[in-house]
Amino acid sequence: MKSPLLSLPGAVPAEGRDEGVAAHYGDLFREQRALADGSGLVDLSHRGVVTVSGDDRLAWLHLLVTQHVSELAPGRATEALILTSNGHIEHAMYLVDDGERVWMHVEPDTQGELIAYLDSMKFFYRVEVADRADDIAVVHLPAGSIAPAPEGIAVRETPYGRDLFLPRADLEEYAAGHGPVAGILAYEALRVEAHRPRVGFETDHRTIPHELGWIGSAVHLQKGCYRGQETVARVQNLGKPPRRLVFLHLDGSEVHLPGHGTPVRLAADGAESRQLGFITTSARHHELGPIALALVKRNVAVDAELLAGDTAAAQETVVEP
Repeated sequence: MKSPLLSLPGAVPAEGRDEGVAAHYGDLFREQRALADGSGLVDLSHRGVVTVSGDDRLAWLHLLVTQHVSELAPGRATEALILTSNGHIEHAMYLVDDGERVWMHVEPDTQGELIAYLDSMKFFYRVEVADRADDIAVVHLPAGSIAPAPEGIAVRETPYGRDLFLPRADLEEYAAGHGPVAGILAYEALRVEAHRPRVGFETDHRTIPHELGWIGSAVHLQKGCYRGQETVARVQNLGKPPRRLVFLHLDGSEVHLPGHGTPVRLAADGAESRQLGFITTSARHHELGPIALALVKRNVAVDAELLAGDTAAAQETVVEP
């Protein structure tokens, strides 16, 4: 779904997974600085929006997701995952309950698959699952923003800012009154700086939550059974994940950023040596310069100098080996 904010001056459309919103509005670093200072907003209207209503909604979701949500208080934000039977990550859900229904936003164009799974698990529970992407747009206000949220809408308050579930018809008017609008590249640069994983970027078909540091924030270790729990418990109690997320400072002299999937190797072994991981997301940061997240083998030394393709990279630990 194409955002009406793409008609704003300077808007450059995003590509790939984030198609439908603006990559930037002409000045990437200015947009990043505005968000870091707590001003402006980010158009996330391309993200999927799903609601779950009904008296059993929290108890039912509690059985399906990795997070403890059976007693989720109205207005309290949380994150949860849907795993496969083998414990691999399928969906990340960003949730809030308003007292009548659970609101969640998910990766663009994934809500249909998620809803199909949820509907298949309804059984006798009193719940209704709805796709709201056609009439609701997600808008992100950065941490420190004093922009008001319209009355009567669901709001997710997090340490990184507020996610508003705004009627899509009000998107242009709200942006005009509470801008400037920042593009998705500015939002992603701050996400990478904060080491926050994203499904489809930091994940592949075999990623488990431990590898990305999602234990705690999205996975509750003392809750009841859910699909994939056996893998979570086994790795937590008996072993270590095979890979770990790292944060990379990239060589600033390179013109091009290494893209998603770029091989990561030991710098000491050269650019033709054995691949030890891959770049998940890279970005240009207004203060740190070129940065990236990468998923590497657990036994890569935490102080090892790395190569992302041909680009030198110094790592910081996100997930302990």
